[in-house]
Amino acid sequence: MKIIDCHGHYTTAPEPHQLFREAQLEAFKKGEALPEVPQISDDQIRESIEQNQMRLLKERGADMTIFSPRASTMAHHVGDEAVSKQWTSACNDLIKRVVDLYPETFIGVCQLPQSPGVPIANSIAELERCVNELGFVGCNLNPDPSGGHWTSAPLTDKSWYPFYEKMVELDVPAMVHVSGSCNHNFHATGAHYINADTTAFMQFLQGDLFKDFPELRFIIPHGGGAVPYHWGRYRGLADMLKQPPLDEHVMKNVFFDTCVYHQPGIDLLFKVIDIDNILFGSEMVGAVRGIDPQTGQYFDDTKRYLDALPLSDEDRYKVFEGNARRVYPRLDASLKERGE
Repeated sequence: MKIIDCHGHYTTAPEPHQLFREAQLEAFKKGEALPEVPQISDDQIRESIEQNQMRLLKERGADMTIFSPRASTMAHHVGDEAVSKQWTSACNDLIKRVVDLYPETFIGVCQLPQSPGVPIANSIAELERCVNELGFVGCNLNPDPSGGHWTSAPLTDKSWYPFYEKMVELDVPAMVHVSGSCNHNFHATGAHYINADTTAFMQFLQGDLFKDFPELRFIIPHGGGAVPYHWGRYRGLADMLKQPPLDEHVMKNVFFDTCVYHQPGIDLLFKVIDIDNILFGSEMVGAVRGIDPQTGQYFDDTKRYLDALPLSDEDRYKVFEGNARRVYPRLDASLKERGE
């Protein structure tokens, strides 16, 4: 069994990458030409990866990570479309560099050049580039490029349809993932992320998106936000809104990861959500990096929580490998090319 972490971000990118971002935003603020993307050496990338993600993967017993740019610094609400495009391509190109250096360990998922008020169709070209030219297997889709003010239409609105058509054509899923928050009511990782996960699910419940796109696939991260904890509420709302049962209406197309940082939360997730809808994920090195004083273990060592579950060998395979290969067909094809 290959243990595939479906949720990893390049949170440890070399310093020149972040310095470029700072210079880019400063140039935008001053109305000056945007700076050139810096040259980053292979050795700088190796140092940033081997001391962090690679080390932790080995220590915790995982084999591979579906890897994307740092979510909190996508920051689609900052700058304008040109800024977002330059930053996004630089971030995605850096992920490609990591994958090329460690092809057995990482496979890419792309950031999108979203910007408030800009049609999502403008992100199609970058999705095509990343999938067709860089070999990526999915994307991170931000339902709220405004950074906590929710100025975009719901994910079920037809304004998103051109992008969904391309996702289906390319046969790639999207992880629904917001970025930083510029609304001071919402802490980014503690409120905005969980709000967005929950909101996306409710939008899918209210709408009929999957009637129009039966092959569309979304991963809602962070264990599905508040949804599993309130599963009865959402089942009841589906009934009140005259929608079909959730397993027919939503859960053929929507999947949750295991970025839930305590054993009782993981236990609940597996009690209420079907095993076919759960993908192993840790988000490391990510939102919560410390050690839990109650257990003496790292909060984000989510494999440890799964190992404690009384799962059958078949179910364990689904969560650690099989579901990821099914939700990310291009990942499956890549592994099969290697004889795995």
